[in-house]
Amino acid sequence: MSKIKQLDFKISRWMYVHGKPILRYSLALIFIWFGFLKITGDSPASDVVAATVFWFDPEVFIPVLGVWEVLIGIFLCFKKTIRLAIFLLVFQMPGTFLPLIILPEVCFTEIPLKLSMEGQYILKNLIIISAAIVVGGSIREPEFVENNIKSSDAEPDS
Repeated sequence: MSKIKQLDFKISRWMYVHGKPILRYSLALIFIWFGFLKITGDSPASDVVAATVFWFDPEVFIPVLGVWEVLIGIFLCFKKTIRLAIFLLVFQMPGTFLPLIILPEVCFTEIPLKLSMEGQYILKNLIIISAAIVVGGSIREPEFVENNIKSSDAEPDS
């Protein structure tokens, strides 16, 4: 094996071994941090959240949402509670896209393609959802490997 292939293998192996835990802890950090900011009243997203769920009292709803997000983050930190984190995420994540529908004037500078800073902040949640899918899919990874179940983007067997 050439030196380049050996290096490529070592780097890829390291990413394979450590990538999912790093992704999980990164998600946990984001949820704990952003949730804590909502609890303390320091979140830059508070105005958008309050305007989006106008039927709730923001003085109550935003801190409760913050606690919800901190719980997601804490649950992501431990393998045994990942399912709880994913369960909470199923209810939390769709709401993050509501401002795109309810407050388009806040999310776009020009509909449909030019996003405002708030719109970009909301759209980045696609990455969080994708990361959560990867983390959630890893819960039963040993069983999938044992049964030769592969990712939809895996190379076909030769």
